[in-house]
Amino acid sequence: MPMPGNAEEAAKKTLYQYATIWGQNPIPPILTATLIFAQHARPLQPLPILFAPILTFSSYLNVQGYKTDAAGLTSAWSAAYLVLARRRKQGLGSKLGARGLVRGATMVLCLGNVVSGGLCYAFGKREVEE
Repeated sequence: MPMPGNAEEAAKKTLYQYATIWGQNPIPPILTATLIFAQHARPLQPLPILFAPILTFSSYLNVQGYKTDAAGLTSAWSAAYLVLARRRKQGLGSKLGARGLVRGATMVLCLGNVVSGGLCYAFGKREVEE
């Protein structure tokens, strides 16, 4: 049976706390890298596909305990990919297909990474957590 204090604490989480939890999690960079690879592997597009290994390395840094630095790396490279992806124009028909939905999901995930990773990097402590 859940304690009443736990429900109250969960309800009191602010938007900043949710963003911090998202920015310190190693899953969003891996998910972003997976979607980028799925989008640009066939046909091979060399420039956008270079973002996938960098985001994977960011997740590796996060698992190794460098959560603040990993959040900054994820935020910066997600912002760069977001700028690159916004430059490509697509018609309405291609936005509603499978590729368009993957592209949209990637861009939304990158935007979340930019905001949450930026907050974690700006207000985080630079120490290896045990």
